[in-house]
Amino acid sequence: MSDVPMSPARPLPKYVQEKESSYDLEWADLVTLDLSQFDTPGGKERLAAQLKEAVHKVGFFYIVNYGLSQEEVDRQFAIGKEFFALPTEEKLKYRADLEHGNYNGYRPKGSGEVLPGKRDNVEMLNVFKYLPELDRNRPDIIEENREEVERFQRKIAEDIVQKLLTLIAIILELPEDALTNGHRYDDVSECHLRYMIYRHRTPEENAEYQNIYSKGHSDFGSLTLLFRQPVAALQIRMPDGSWKWVKPHPGSITVNIADVLQFWTAGYLKSSIHRVVAPPPDQAHIDRLGLLYFLRPAKDLKLKALDSPLMQRLGLKDENPAASDITAGDWVRARVKGNQDKVPEGGNKEKPVIGGIKAKYYD
Repeated sequence: MSDVPMSPARPLPKYVQEKESSYDLEWADLVTLDLSQFDTPGGKERLAAQLKEAVHKVGFFYIVNYGLSQEEVDRQFAIGKEFFALPTEEKLKYRADLEHGNYNGYRPKGSGEVLPGKRDNVEMLNVFKYLPELDRNRPDIIEENREEVERFQRKIAEDIVQKLLTLIAIILELPEDALTNGHRYDDVSECHLRYMIYRHRTPEENAEYQNIYSKGHSDFGSLTLLFRQPVAALQIRMPDGSWKWVKPHPGSITVNIADVLQFWTAGYLKSSIHRVVAPPPDQAHIDRLGLLYFLRPAKDLKLKALDSPLMQRLGLKDENPAASDITAGDWVRARVKGNQDKVPEGGNKEKPVIGGIKAKYYD
């Protein structure tokens, strides 16, 4: 903890989750892991067996009983809501250096394209770990609640994701700490807690944008954790090419595999394509507030494939050998910077990012 004095916290209105949609949507069938079983006899092995097919074929799953109360989660939603209610000129004081691939801070609405010539409707506040190397000015609402924000981040970084990385190491038949090393809270990396809001559009605007809030994409780092948001909008691209909705189960976090784990496993772990679309009609008028944690590896780790017995047995090798000397930090910075540029037109289009590696975008 830093010795920097904190401003007194202002009272925050209690955050109340929105009601779920009454629409019968085509939900994806995803595995749910009960993390309370992790430390029971044989629990890690059972959870890894349950997870194996999900991370290989779909790349998305749920976790429950992860050690944070709904009250703690809702407090973070309340902090995010307070920040996004600020005037634009106040939020822009904390704008991230997006043009140079840095996400630390505020990303204003319209920073990226959804369709050619059409800008997005999403705002983000990315709060990086409280390490001296990552320090920057943060909004008052964050500094006033710094102890609570940091404690929340540390619970995710030092407990929840450590358990998930251990399960993935077991799946890959590696030592249990093979992936937790390089994903510690004190590692210099671009892990961050994200407060995020999708501003709703009118029905006419949704039609103009083809009902897309965020174009199909994969995530940059190792894992992404999405705390339950009852406003239905997240969809994942299934192995057959169809899009299915991700159901916001009470008490759950939705987790997805991201690019670095796919690189390290030569494609065995699936960094799934997902998108955000306009909510169903009974929720379409709501600004969709989100709370996420992005796990990213230590900046100096290389993208070279791991020496996994499972991968050797399956004959899996680097998908892009020329990229094996690229660091995780270089990859993340290049992806952030590239996302400020125009997206390719049409579905399933690739865009070069760095070292011959390409990012894919889907309608």
